[in-house]
Amino acid sequence: MKAEIEVICTEIIKPCSSTPDLLRKYQLSFLDQIAPPVFMPLVYFYPANSEITNLERSNQLKKSLSGILTRFYPLAGRVVDNLYVDCNDEGTPCVQAKANCKLSEVISDPIPGQMNKFLPYELDDVKNLCSAVQITVFSCGGMAVGLVISHKIADALSFFLFANSWAAMAREEKEISNPKFESAAIFPPRDVAGFKPSTGIVKEDITTKIFTFSSQKISLLRDMYAAKNGENLRRPTRIEALSTYIWSRFMSSTQEKHNPDKIYTVLLAVNLRTRLDPPLSEHYFGNISRLAIAKLREGDKHLKFVKERAAQANKGDLVTFNFTSLCRFPLYEADFGWGRPVWVGSASLTYKNLVTFMDTKSGDGIEAWIHLKKEDMVKFEADMELNAFLSSSPADKTFGFQNLLL
Repeated sequence: MKAEIEVICTEIIKPCSSTPDLLRKYQLSFLDQIAPPVFMPLVYFYPANSEITNLERSNQLKKSLSGILTRFYPLAGRVVDNLYVDCNDEGTPCVQAKANCKLSEVISDPIPGQMNKFLPYELDDVKNLCSAVQITVFSCGGMAVGLVISHKIADALSFFLFANSWAAMAREEKEISNPKFESAAIFPPRDVAGFKPSTGIVKEDITTKIFTFSSQKISLLRDMYAAKNGENLRRPTRIEALSTYIWSRFMSSTQEKHNPDKIYTVLLAVNLRTRLDPPLSEHYFGNISRLAIAKLREGDKHLKFVKERAAQANKGDLVTFNFTSLCRFPLYEADFGWGRPVWVGSASLTYKNLVTFMDTKSGDGIEAWIHLKKEDMVKFEADMELNAFLSSSPADKTFGFQNLLL
């Protein structure tokens, strides 16, 4: 359903205590510098609650946001020249809005493009902001909490660290973990002159669809690829199997004529915290993840590589397909004191050829949020093999061994 949203007001939520002068300048890391200047979004949906009014819920959200910003002080600051965050306590914008429909009408058959209406800003309208919130009340009494955080200062794990710490603050938990703002010491900033972090951002002509794969379908894919790999190789993970399958169907349906002059690449975002020596805890805040490319710490070589790939993409010589996974992340733990969300949604993002994996609410399947150019989505959706697989019985072990494993 197409929801109509009316903005009631916008206010600025400031930290409840001032940031010390010693912490006023938060240095961006090298990975922060080359991160795209866009917002990362999530929308948390909550049903009506007879024990607390929406006014009380809204006030509780804003009060706890003010409290948690004292710990996550860069989120209340402003980015300066792609170099650092001025932690000036200028605050986080908070939009209050109301929807003309019921919560159930939005989440029963979610439309990714509609999710953007529950966010306070366009995703490419990040400017120098670090974070923003929108609180939307439905006609049934349900509520949506849309949170955006600038990718210039955070990756997905940092996003969840903040969101769930905010929820813990709202529940008045006594023990809330403190984030570690030390990523610049691990990946020191560099001169990134000549590199455009906005490379690949496409605002127009992007269509986003949600393809849901049940655990049975995913298991079938894993078995099929394991059979192809042979006995000596391990069974692929859920994400490996789904990524391989979606990539194969994209290539088959949209790249009818293979161009030998083009480079076709698949990139997967990887959390680096557990891969560093020694490994870092999940409380390290910032962009401590990157697309799966070796020798990341050799910053000059990596920057040169990224610049070369960006130039190839701009010329049309490079066809990239990107995967990022939020599976097994604490997606449904944002309980602000009235229960966990009934659904958590992403939005229609500003990148083409991008897939975001998210666990279903029940945890027994995966939602693939696929972003393609409009013309490519038409071809992808019409792919006969994709449709045959999605509609076939999971128990049909004969399907796909000849057709799927190309």
